[in-house]
Amino acid sequence: MEDWAEIRRLHRAEGLAIRAIARRLGIARNTVRKALASHEPPRYMRAGKGSIVDAVEPQIRELLAEFPDMPTSVIMERVGWSRGKSVFFARVQQLRPLYRPVDPASRTEYQAGELAQCDLWFPAVDVPLGFGQTGRPPVLVMVSGYSRMIGAVMLPSRRAPDLLAGHWRLLSQWGRVPKALVWDNEAAIGQWRAGRPQLSEAMTAFRGTLGIKVIQCRPADPEAKGLVERANGYLETSFLPGRVFTGPADFTAQLSEWLVRANNRHHRRLGCRPVDRWQADRAAMLPLPPVAPASGWRVSTRLPRDHYVRLDSNDYSVHPSVIGRRVQVTADLEQVVVTCDGAQVARHARCWADHQTITDPAHQAAAAQLRRMRQNSSLHPVETAVQQRPLSDYDRLFGLNDEEVAG
Repeated sequence: MEDWAEIRRLHRAEGLAIRAIARRLGIARNTVRKALASHEPPRYMRAGKGSIVDAVEPQIRELLAEFPDMPTSVIMERVGWSRGKSVFFARVQQLRPLYRPVDPASRTEYQAGELAQCDLWFPAVDVPLGFGQTGRPPVLVMVSGYSRMIGAVMLPSRRAPDLLAGHWRLLSQWGRVPKALVWDNEAAIGQWRAGRPQLSEAMTAFRGTLGIKVIQCRPADPEAKGLVERANGYLETSFLPGRVFTGPADFTAQLSEWLVRANNRHHRRLGCRPVDRWQADRAAMLPLPPVAPASGWRVSTRLPRDHYVRLDSNDYSVHPSVIGRRVQVTADLEQVVVTCDGAQVARHARCWADHQTITDPAHQAAAAQLRRMRQNSSLHPVETAVQQRPLSDYDRLFGLNDEEVAG
């Protein structure tokens, strides 16, 4: 290597002739000529000695040409191989791609504002829900196809009202709406029937207000939404380890703070950060509708005497002044509001625990006062004047005269 480099330097830099170089370095002139003709460093190449599999390679090729997927063990048996397996398996592995049809993988490219993939992630951690209960609520994860921007929020349940409320929360944070949402066969979104996708009524109304399309993946086809599947794995391995949460609100707060850093990381597939593509992606999306779509819980019911309304397995108190009247119950991810004829009669923080009774002390005090008023009115009845009809009126009513009565 050093002689080759020195020969080329003497010839190119100092302009020495071949004979002078050979005399200075003490080597043959033919060696100098070979060094000057070679533009790459000399390498030692050992001559191949062949392999014991060379004798049966023609038979292996014949079998692979007819049966490209034949197992190697079967090929070994067909050719009568009785020696070492390692060299035989290595040779078959080298020859098989020459006869197997090529199956290139497609590379999916997304246009700006085209779509966002959605999925539910169930974090492997117990989150306190209140009233001594813990659970693992679902997390709605949404990934934009073009920029790979990730959005996520924890939900009280996977039912349609909460799922759509989570959609609207994330889309409101983005300030724009992708032209399509990609979902699997989540029950609240829809399902495949008779080989065709069918959206749920709630999701149909939601997408109609937004003016977008919902793409349902075929059953057992997770690769169709690989972006969000990889995002779920990224959250599982990079966000979750070592964290402790005091409740769902704390979980969402920590996740939102972490996503700011995650969306600023360098994305290997894109070659840039998701935020670098976000402006172009967001500009190509649709604007938010002027009216918010139907999301969250909306229930209309008549308030019973116990002045409580039930929402998702929990009971919430209502002011007893509207007992017997129809009230409207609306709820999102944080609060429950009850109105009657447009006036608010109850407001509670959303309870994430199950089978609980949430009571406002003001409602309880008002109910107690109304019960006392009713009891006092029953102890002191109001005296009213009642007309006394004469008995002769009843005689005339039944057609009796004075003689018949006297007889």
